[in-house]
Amino acid sequence: MSKRARELLTPEQRLEFMSIPDQITEYELGSYYTLSPHDVEVIKRHRRDHNKLGFALQLCLLRYPGWTLSDVHHIPDCVLNYIAKQLNIDAQEISLYAGREQTKHEHLDEIRREYGFRNFTIREYREISQTLVRLAMENGDAIYLIRKAIDQLQKGKIILPAMTTIERMVWESRRRAEEQIFKLLLLTLTKEQIEKLDQIISLMPESGITYLAWLREIPGTYSPDSFLKVIEKLDYIRNLQLQIDTKGIHPNRLRQLSKIGSRYEPHSFRRFHDPKKYAILVVSLLDLIQDLTDQAFEIHDRQIMSLLSKGRKAQEELQKQSGKSINEKVVHFADLGAALIRAKKEGIDPFVALETVMPWEQLVASVEEAKHLARPLDFDYLDLLEKKFYTLRKYTPTLLKSLEFRSTKSAEPLMRAIDTLREMNESGKRKIPEGAPLDFVSNRWQKHVYDDDGTINRHYYEMAVLTELRNYVRSGDVSIVGSRQHKDFDEYLVPTEEWSHLQPHNTKLTVSFSANEYLEERTESLFKRLDWISANINDLDGVNFENGKLHIDRLERNVPDDAREFSQSLYELLPRIKLTDILMEVAHWTGFHEQFVHASTNRIPTQEETAILMAALMAMGTNIGLTKMAEATTGISYRQMANAAQWRLYEDAMNKAQAVLVNFHHKLALSSYWGDGTTSSSDGMRVQIGVEALHADANPHYGSGKGATIYRFVSDQFSSFYSKVINTNARDAVHVIDGLLHHETDLMLEEHYTDTAGYTDQVFGLTHLLGFRFAPRLRDLADSKLYTIGKGNDFPKLENLLRGQINTKIIKENYDDVLRLAHSIRNGTVSASLIMGKLGSYARQNRLATALREMGRIEKTIFVLDYISSEALRRRIHRGLNKGEAMNALARAIFFGKQGELRERALQDQLQRASALNILINAISVWNTVYLAKAAEHQKESSTLREELLHHIAPLGWEHINFLGEYKFNLNQPGTLQSLRPLRK
Repeated sequence: MSKRARELLTPEQRLEFMSIPDQITEYELGSYYTLSPHDVEVIKRHRRDHNKLGFALQLCLLRYPGWTLSDVHHIPDCVLNYIAKQLNIDAQEISLYAGREQTKHEHLDEIRREYGFRNFTIREYREISQTLVRLAMENGDAIYLIRKAIDQLQKGKIILPAMTTIERMVWESRRRAEEQIFKLLLLTLTKEQIEKLDQIISLMPESGITYLAWLREIPGTYSPDSFLKVIEKLDYIRNLQLQIDTKGIHPNRLRQLSKIGSRYEPHSFRRFHDPKKYAILVVSLLDLIQDLTDQAFEIHDRQIMSLLSKGRKAQEELQKQSGKSINEKVVHFADLGAALIRAKKEGIDPFVALETVMPWEQLVASVEEAKHLARPLDFDYLDLLEKKFYTLRKYTPTLLKSLEFRSTKSAEPLMRAIDTLREMNESGKRKIPEGAPLDFVSNRWQKHVYDDDGTINRHYYEMAVLTELRNYVRSGDVSIVGSRQHKDFDEYLVPTEEWSHLQPHNTKLTVSFSANEYLEERTESLFKRLDWISANINDLDGVNFENGKLHIDRLERNVPDDAREFSQSLYELLPRIKLTDILMEVAHWTGFHEQFVHASTNRIPTQEETAILMAALMAMGTNIGLTKMAEATTGISYRQMANAAQWRLYEDAMNKAQAVLVNFHHKLALSSYWGDGTTSSSDGMRVQIGVEALHADANPHYGSGKGATIYRFVSDQFSSFYSKVINTNARDAVHVIDGLLHHETDLMLEEHYTDTAGYTDQVFGLTHLLGFRFAPRLRDLADSKLYTIGKGNDFPKLENLLRGQINTKIIKENYDDVLRLAHSIRNGTVSASLIMGKLGSYARQNRLATALREMGRIEKTIFVLDYISSEALRRRIHRGLNKGEAMNALARAIFFGKQGELRERALQDQLQRASALNILINAISVWNTVYLAKAAEHQKESSTLREELLHHIAPLGWEHINFLGEYKFNLNQPGTLQSLRPLRK
């Protein structure tokens, strides 16, 4: 291997490591370059100011970044001025020091002796390499390892060697770690298994695709045939019998190998040397087992949903068809009833009276017809489902045979029922055996499971088992072996032993570890508000309690009438520009494109690659697609963009690029007029999906087509800091905490707003534990049920509102488990959306879920009391949500391709489009903010600026931006904040 191949960084990355950034913060300046009294004493031993300043600078640079003065490429003026100021020396004196090489060397030797700095030798190379091998076993990212190597050298007061030396050390350590990992993965592989692995990257018989491509295909529908195809793939992998012990490999390293393996095409695998080829293939296949298992159960879940939905629709249709006949029968039997009443009053023969209304034969026929029209007294639709049983039978025997289920104690009767059905399927028996478990059957299914003669109805019994299986898996009472989404509930949380040894200050939770202290503090907080509301109930602005009901007036508009005109006057000054130019200019200002590090080589994009990246981003963000973009862009091909999308526009890189844009925008002066970055809102934007996709659903609120929802989080400064694609029928609430915790920006969020769909009691409880104030805009507040700790009649004026009582006993009993759950979410062990979805599924008696719900009811009550007592809070929520709606309007304008319809089947591909759209939104917001600030400065110079109205403008206008036309990405256009385009005056 050549020396060049062992260099992991581009020249630009190497330069960045060996330079001090111009944007160094005050904190970093103070931390790295503050001189101690001892430092000053040593420095003052030298004569002449330039020698003192040069010595001090060398000392500071050896501490951070760790190289000598001769090696550091760039030192900002602010750093030099900060050091010089401490010594009361003019910073310009450094020019006299710069050319004195002999003096520099003498000072360097003195610093070594005085402060214990050492040169880098072969001993340090070996010591650091040992540490790097251990770290590389957990994380193979080259940049991460380089930073760790530099950190360890700095802590050991070792003067950093040439950057290429560090790179070679990291390269060698990573190679050794990979060899160990590959060896562990391949340890148990037989010759026969290796032959089968080779077959996976070869073409299938009579097909133009490889086995690997076939295994990766995403099912488009949730039909029985789709289920059987997924199981066929699952069986294909299982037949390899890969008994791989991965316990000795860090889960993060397995994830990295799996992610990179998912990007490699079969021809790429063929180029690798055998250990790498087989190891990455094995990890990819192990990951595919989880994906396929989850896909299989997702299809079953949808089948049950479809079954129940068809039952409801069949009942509605029956109602429509029978409506007229039923009405006729009601009229007839009303007349017959009236005749019988008259007969009794007048002493007439009832049969004679009846025949005056309707002949006897007609009456008998009418009764028979009524029997056919009659529905069960509880008006349930389950009795209409028996004919649907045969649709389920197409795949459910395979479901029960192919997936392995495990359960908690509460689901044991269901597990026995599953075993019963398996035995029946294998033996061919048709009748449910005596003694078959029935404890799991809900009251609703009970009357259908038994026939009139008391025997168990096979069809309804099996449908009950399959429906309850779906419910129990959703809630976590039943887990699926080999699944990622449906593991045992406890596996999602930090291990009990680890949790028991954690100290409170290491959890980042914002409540006491004592249940009694928690309840005491929340009770005091709740009662304080109840006392205040009781005392001021008749003096609340925009709130009244007529007839014991809570009424809140609609907020009056408080935006100045001339704000719109002022905003327009600023936008009229902005230069007209193409979206391509916005992307390139913002890239030059922020460097966000440098976050698109190649997933395999770890290299940032070159100039040529940057243009290709921007084209791919625009193709996905505008939704016109790579093919159309290639046709509209000179010099950039479809294959170039497809390669960039595959290797550079992956989820982590997108998130980091987005964070750079948000952080840059956060620091702009004009942004502070709109907020301080501590509040945010989230809202969904529904998009149609024009292909068959497993995660696409119809929602009657949006019409008959299937779609998904792009759920976007927006800061108070008009930046979009997080987004995800969710099911269009999913409750927004379970996704709120994901965005608050897992954005990678510098925003210090404290308060978050949503619409009504964005809240549940449990979300209120969890956000409080995690340190966020949750503030949804509540519909039907008059019907909201508020809770108190103790008796509601302690507050007689609010007795009609306080209709619930908090169960403090269940909070105390499960408090530690709730904190463990919150810590697991905070720590990233499990996503909030996954675990909250399980806690909110099915009517199970889960004490953990119940305790969290009770804690949430406390927080919801406190919030509602604040909401009705503060018009300012209500306005803040309204304003925050309006910002999200304004951003959705811009998003729809950008996402114009294919009529705003997604054509990607895989959820990951849909997310890639949504992330690209988010980056375009943020780029426009940054560009507009910079130029609006310039326009405001222009008005200030001409004395026409109305600064008090700057709070009411938004950087989301797009009339001046051209989204269409031929796309050119000019790498040589002006690229600094000092060379902005002229305003339109």
